[in-house]
Amino acid sequence: MKVEAAIFDIGNVLVLFDYMKAANRLVLKNGLKSVPDRALITAAIHEFELGRITRAQFLSAVRREFQDTGPEDAFIAIWEDIFEENTRMTALARELSLKIPVFLISNIGEIHHRHLFRKFDVFSIFRDKIFSYLDGIMKPDAAVFQLAISRFGVNPAATAYIDDVQENCAAASAAGFIGLHYDHSREDLPGAWRIEAE
Repeated sequence: MKVEAAIFDIGNVLVLFDYMKAANRLVLKNGLKSVPDRALITAAIHEFELGRITRAQFLSAVRREFQDTGPEDAFIAIWEDIFEENTRMTALARELSLKIPVFLISNIGEIHHRHLFRKFDVFSIFRDKIFSYLDGIMKPDAAVFQLAISRFGVNPAATAYIDDVQENCAAASAAGFIGLHYDHSREDLPGAWRIEAE
């Protein structure tokens, strides 16, 4: 398929991540018997990624659950250390960026945003972004994709949108984008898509 632009999700597309890596390290660090209330932690992450609570409020809520009383920077270092580059997809993004504009849309909070942009140089190739905590909207809300059309100045019918969540791809397709579902277990991706810059 030929495209004039491409939009990438971040988590489990450009980078792989596992929150349990941080959770298990915090359990061990603080002498807990098990991971604390996952529902509360998930709710705090959701509110933080929507920009509804501050960084300080988020850290207070999650550190309290893990009974973490050490230095804040030690907690953050563990919380950040959950990512690894998915070179299959970053290679695609780099290749496309040489010929067409590439963009980011992600449900993400400030801590991981700052960390990822410091650690992985691939993020320098993207021309613009929509991040949930900055814009106050989260995929799969249709408003995210309408904002993408106006902010990025793209023609959705000629723009690939790549995400690991089927529901997000469906929402992008409903807005007129070429929704492509990424599954890291599929070794044929992204090659099977045959994306070409137009």
